[in-house]
This record gives sequence, structure tokens and C-alpha cells, in this order.
Amino acid sequence: MIVVDGIVMGPNHCAYQNCSEKLANAKTGVFCLRYESQHEGLCRMKSCYNIKERNSQTCVNHRQNWYNHVIRFGRQSVLGIRRIIEELKKKPNHEPQEPDNYFVAPHFYCVETICAPCGVSEGAHQIVEFLEKIYPTQETRPSYVCIDKACVVLKFLINSHNWNIWKTSTRFVVDSFHYINHRVKDYLCRTYCNPGPLNGSAPNLVVVERDIEAFNTQACEQLNAWLGGFQSILNRMAVDNFNWTLHAMLFIHTQRVIQKQNKKQNQQMQTQAEQRADEDGIEEDGVEINRVD
Repeated sequence: MIVVDGIVMGPNHCAYQNCSEKLANAKTGVFCLRYESQHEGLCRMKSCYNIKERNSQTCVNHRQNWYNHVIRFGRQSVLGIRRIIEELKKKPNHEPQEPDNYFVAPHFYCVETICAPCGVSEGAHQIVEFLEKIYPTQETRPSYVCIDKACVVLKFLINSHNWNIWKTSTRFVVDSFHYINHRVKDYLCRTYCNPGPLNGSAPNLVVVERDIEAFNTQACEQLNAWLGGFQSILNRMAVDNFNWTLHAMLFIHTQRVIQKQNKKQNQQMQTQAEQRADEDGIEEDGVEINRVD
């Protein structure tokens, strides 16, 4: 089984449409090397190629646009501007609109993580693409994929006629934390995405004798909670530094988790050995008593 989840954080990338390359200038730039050379000295409004004014990011025709931006965000840091934009997106009547300028460099929406628990906007389309990239062949795919949007992903695969590719190798289940909030009337979710079915349809997911889940379906949530403590630092890094630091952190974290698991296993084995020794001692005492009688 694998557990997939995403955490909202990421470095800046090029502001040009459909370009995700790293910035030529990580501090004040908004373009990668390619588009920085093409737009150097030009107005930062989209579809405008006039020369920009001195001490401004726009030409004479779009002076008011830059003035309005400075008035609204002039005293805000880059993180403050992002926070305002994110709060606007959360409003119920707000519809996200594509900006008409290149004033601020956008950032990657989230980091998708995959955890393999012992005994990865994150929409359905992006999640499926991510899984197909990690597991390109049927032989490499896990038996279970646990994700908070499993029922949405399953519906997407069925509607896009891609379910036949996955159904012979993988079952999609919702993690136990989010499953309790899914609609009871959602037949597909309740029937095929239950993380702990007791009807015998997925015996590998449940330890029936103890009535508990066989896997930690919160593995990614726990990992992302730990990563969230470094979000403010990671968000300010350039793409290369971000990738290297994140991989190094994940490697160190994995080593620590393995050490804790080994220590816990050794303690359990030691406890069991002591219990067996105590039981053997009791039996021997009982035999001696019988002999005296």
C-alpha cells in the first residue's frame, strides 16, 4: 500500500504562461532566463511590448496599473501578497482569475508526497498523472493507493475510460481520517473506497482479530505536518535549493523513522522474551512444588 497526500508549499517559478522553469533572479525576478531576455526593459503587462518607464514596471499607457499595484501591495512582502491572494480565493463568491500582468512571480501550488506505511491544485487529473509517472507499468503499481480524494480519483478514471488500466492491479481507498466526512449516500465511495471494510472484501486492510486497520493511513498527513514546520523557509528558496533541501530533509526524516521502528521492535522482542522467561519460571516452580507433595 502507498498513501498519497499534498502539502501547500513551493518555490517561485517563471510567470510566463505555462512556464514552470526556475527564475533567473530568485530575489526580484519574475521570469526564467529565456523570457527574461525577451522581456527585459519591456512593460510587465501581458500582451504589451512597449518600453517601460524609469522606476516603474509598466509603460506610460499602463502607468495606473502599476500605481494601483504599489498602493495595494507596496508595503507587503512577497509572502504577504500571496497570503492576500490566497484569502481572496477562499471567499465563496470569488472566482480565480488569470492575472493580466507579470508583477509577481507565481509559486508551485503544492508538494505531493507518497508514503509506504509499514504493518503523494491537487486535482484528480494531476494525481493520476503523478501516479502514472511514479508507477509507469502495471507490475510496479501498488495493490492499494490511499488518498483523501480516492473516490474522486476513481470517478475520474472511470469517466476518462482509464479504469481498465488500473483495476487489475490497484484499489483506491480513502484514508480513515477523511473517510468519516465523506457522504454516506455516496455508494461508490462507501462500497469501493472504504479503508477498513469488515465484510471480507479487502482482508489485507484490516486485522479482524483486533478490529483495527493493518496500515497507518495517516502516514502522509503526519509527514506533511512535520514538513509544514519548514514551510516559511522552503518557500523563499530558489527551485534548485528547494529541491535539494526537501530531498535531504526527507532522507534524514526517513532514517530517523526507521531507527524508531527498529528500537520499538527490539523493545517488543525484549518484552516478549521476558514474559516467556517469567512463564517458564512459574512452570518450573509448579513442578518442584508437585515433587515435594
